[in-house]
Amino acid sequence: MDETWQEHWGRPEYALARAVEVLRTPRPDLLQRLGDVIATLVPFEVIAQLNGVCTFSPTHAHGRRELAARITGLDLSRLAERTAGATATGHPWQGEAELAGAARPVVVAAATAPGSANAVLVLVRTHAEPVPRPALTVLQQFWELTVAHSDHRATDAAPTHAAVSRAAANSRVRAIAEFTGTHSAALSAVLAPLRSTGLDDAAARRAATELAVTALLDLRRAADLDRALSEEPADAAFARLGRELGPLLRHTRVRLDLAPPADAARPVPADTAHTARDAVRVAVMLMLEQEKPTRLHLSWQFTADCQLRAVVRDDGLGLLAADALTVHRTAERIAALGGRYDVESIPGWGTTVTVDLPLGMRSPAAATDPLDGLQPRELEVLDQLAQGRRNRDIAAALHISESTVKFHVANILAKLGVSSRGEAAALAHRAGMPGPARLHVAS
Repeated sequence: MDETWQEHWGRPEYALARAVEVLRTPRPDLLQRLGDVIATLVPFEVIAQLNGVCTFSPTHAHGRRELAARITGLDLSRLAERTAGATATGHPWQGEAELAGAARPVVVAAATAPGSANAVLVLVRTHAEPVPRPALTVLQQFWELTVAHSDHRATDAAPTHAAVSRAAANSRVRAIAEFTGTHSAALSAVLAPLRSTGLDDAAARRAATELAVTALLDLRRAADLDRALSEEPADAAFARLGRELGPLLRHTRVRLDLAPPADAARPVPADTAHTARDAVRVAVMLMLEQEKPTRLHLSWQFTADCQLRAVVRDDGLGLLAADALTVHRTAERIAALGGRYDVESIPGWGTTVTVDLPLGMRSPAAATDPLDGLQPRELEVLDQLAQGRRNRDIAAALHISESTVKFHVANILAKLGVSSRGEAAALAHRAGMPGPARLHVAS
């Protein structure tokens, strides 16, 4: 460790080069590559993350397979809460903690940037020997950089990725709600006779009651955790937008008036919040550049038809074009979530940009887009197929086997109601696929 530290990790340029190398890794392999680098710094047997900025797949674990498979988001959330006091200072915590049903030596690093409170990295170690402080410092920097990059990718997601992420988050919420309801009903039925005073063996009844109550609490906690990862309270999402606009206006004389949503506690899907903030930032940048305003008014509100409406109004020249938000793929991102926008410019009076984004995905029964019935992985395969790639190339790009690709292709053809890859590709092209070439970085 000392020799490695002196030769490599002690040099800032080495750490930076390794960080850049890892963050350029395609999304499915990011945690593994991150683990390969960190293992030379802090040896471990499993690396796990709970990423608070990714709604697509927030929990990952890599390492010894039988242990990694048993680590859940609920485990990581509990560990994050237990160590919050120590990690809030920006330094990893190390010690012994309950994880995957046993006490294990762990190192916990939590991101400290605003908006990343749920992002935690956990290293499960084979021994409890303390990790040197310099190594913990580099580990913390690596994790902060990874979360910041993931946050940037989520905020500036390509339209196709935003739609896939939104669909995955909604599917997960529906599945959790269904299982929570089923298991809650079963556990409540078990509790009824256990609580009965007419039964014998009070000690056994007390123990069984405690187990059932704990299971119920864990179910509710799991549902709450998923909501925290896939949604933001309206006031927190709007406050984050205000902070992001600060640097844009810092050296101007433009006055910014903020009108937060009236229903401050109402949850907003994370992908909706990301897209709304992106649209507002782009509108503000365009207004500052073209409208020359002295005042900007920004408001969020919830409409009667369950949409989030973001409005930006200025007192500038009133010359902003109707298609202004096509820059930076903003219009595509809005459309990918089923939203719409309007730019109303009145020469000499100013411009108003209005963005409406639905708060939920269309139900499958009401879906009109044939791609709405596809699962996230099937959409990824279809995106590759629309680029004319063969099964072997698709398998290499998505890090899956050719047989798995064939399975997904067969499902795609059946769900789309087509008989050939060419017909499926034609439907994909009409839906805006393939997406622009991009790096897939895990969120």
